[in-house]
Parts: sequence; structure tokens; C-alpha cells
Amino acid sequence: MEYVEPIKEIEQINTMKDILSSHSKRDLLFFVLGINTGIKISDLLSLKVEDVWDKEEMKEFLYLTDKKTGEKKAYYLNSSVNTTLESYLSSITFQKNDYLFKSQKNNMPITRQQAYRIINHAAQEAGIEGNIGTHTLRKTFGYHAYRKGISISIIMGIYQHHSPAETLHYIGIDRHEEHIVKIDVNL
Repeated sequence: MEYVEPIKEIEQINTMKDILSSHSKRDLLFFVLGINTGIKISDLLSLKVEDVWDKEEMKEFLYLTDKKTGEKKAYYLNSSVNTTLESYLSSITFQKNDYLFKSQKNNMPITRQQAYRIINHAAQEAGIEGNIGTHTLRKTFGYHAYRKGISISIIMGIYQHHSPAETLHYIGIDRHEEHIVKIDVNL
């Protein structure tokens, strides 16, 4: 597997969103859900509508069972995911047990290869240099979570890494570069 990078610039993320939005609401949701949760690509592709939608509204948390540990993990579905999900679901006809990222050819989810093509082509169209693939979504989540002040130990736990150094390398952070955290309690 080729090493891929996170998308570090918010401007590039917004350009990707614009490009994906013009192509497909499904593809936009795939990108937005991936960069806002850090969910593994295999788990993203296996999601069903009922995992995120509770008949009338979006669920606040998505619960997935880790295949290795059997542990149930909760992923917060923020307002960005909420808005994109509502837009997507209002544009299609669906059953609760349909795959969220259903292929246009059959009732199965899109393949990993198709997911890669979607992300990679949008990145090329956005002029993003470097290696971009489906794992970029997960790395982008971690990079921006860290930059916003989320503890490396929390991110490390999400990724099931064994050391902070491993996680920092994974999300594209140079341990020697300055990291300023803005602590704004704003009571």
C-alpha cells in the first residue's frame, strides 16, 4: 500500500467539498463523514442508513464494533456530517437497511477501488499535490483533531496505535515543529 497524506489546509478541504458536491451528494457525504470521524474505510463502506438515521433524524453517535477487539466504539456525528447527511438522504429514496454509500450498479456499497477513485480524482481536480487516497480521510481527521487541541493519547486510542510517536507520524506531524494550542474555555 502506498503512503498517503492528510489534507492539511482547510481551503483545500473546502475545495474538495465543492468538487464532490458538484459530482454527487453521496460522494460528498463519504468525504465529510470520513474526515469528521476518522472511521476506517472498510467500516465506512459497510455503513447502512439505519446506522446513522433514526427514522426521523440523524443519530448523535454512530456505534461500530471493532473487528479485532470486539469493543463497541462511538463516533460523534457533528453538524457538518448532519447537514451533509440530511441533504443526501433527502435527495434519494432509501430503505433503512440500504448501504449508505450504495453503488449505482447494484444494492452493494461502492468498492474500495471506487472510493479511491472518487477521493483521488477530486483531489487532483482541486490541485492537491501529494499522495491522496481513501486513507487520507482518516489521516485528515487525526491531523485536524490534533491541531485543534485534542490530546494525542485520545487520537492514539482511536487509531489503536501503540505510541504517540506512531500516531504523530501517521497524521503527518513533525514532532519538532511548534504546536500552539489555543485553550479557550470561554465560560
